[in-house]
Amino acid sequence: MRIDLHAHSNASDGTDTPAELVAAAVAAGLDVVALTDHDTVAGYEEAAAAVRALPAGTRLTLVPGAELSCRVEGVSMHLLAYLFDPTEPAFAAERELVRTDRFRRGRAVVDKCRALGAPITWEQVQRIAGSGSVGRPHIASALVEAGVVATVSDAFTAEWLANGGRADVPKHETDPFEAVRLVRAAGGVPVFAHPGAVKRGRTVSEQVIAELAAAGLGGLEVDHVDHDEATRARLRELAAGLGLFRTGSSDYHGSRKTVGLGAFTTEPEAFQALLDQATGAKPITG
Repeated sequence: MRIDLHAHSNASDGTDTPAELVAAAVAAGLDVVALTDHDTVAGYEEAAAAVRALPAGTRLTLVPGAELSCRVEGVSMHLLAYLFDPTEPAFAAERELVRTDRFRRGRAVVDKCRALGAPITWEQVQRIAGSGSVGRPHIASALVEAGVVATVSDAFTAEWLANGGRADVPKHETDPFEAVRLVRAAGGVPVFAHPGAVKRGRTVSEQVIAELAAAGLGGLEVDHVDHDEATRARLRELAAGLGLFRTGSSDYHGSRKTVGLGAFTTEPEAFQALLDQATGAKPITG
């Protein structure tokens, strides 16, 4: 089986519609794909309909999920949540709080970019985001359109949008221990996304990861484009010692990033461990 447990649609900061993501997963030869948009479940219905409409003989399993923005000890981190009940009120309220703050932050970042001489507008960023939740990748795309930087990646430097950069603005981020509690209370399974991604800023300590494991963390995303082999080996050892399953995924964003679906995958045994822990929702199979 080829299992990719981290992918984004244009319901957040990907470029594919949820239906296009499903088609891309089939084209990539995946058996399982997870839809993990940032702090939203807005793409679920379209993606599920696309899976159910697949031609006879085409099998793809869709895992509903989300990627949550968190902060602990001054370090930003992302938590992947899988197979939770999207209607559970406490978790739904927290996701709404984060999404609402994304708009406030987005406007403030655009204002900072303009003050630094970048000829972009909030209306332009909203056009790029479409119906999705505005995020820094949309602002990065606006900077590319305006000729300020050559690529989206070039916008994520200290000169512009990187954490602590000239145009950065703090955002609401959930305490990860509270996030783990909310995900578990909604019947979901939490997994620490790209925990060793140094290029994203300071990483969370192994002591905090151990404390999160004791609080209910289910797994670590080990095989990821932002992890070199030494980091993957360290994370495999850490996961084994803490009794966490290990996932692998592309962190696909469509054309906004170069990594393709299925670039990194999850072992079937780890996927089964995730399924065994989930009580909030079930995968959707076409």
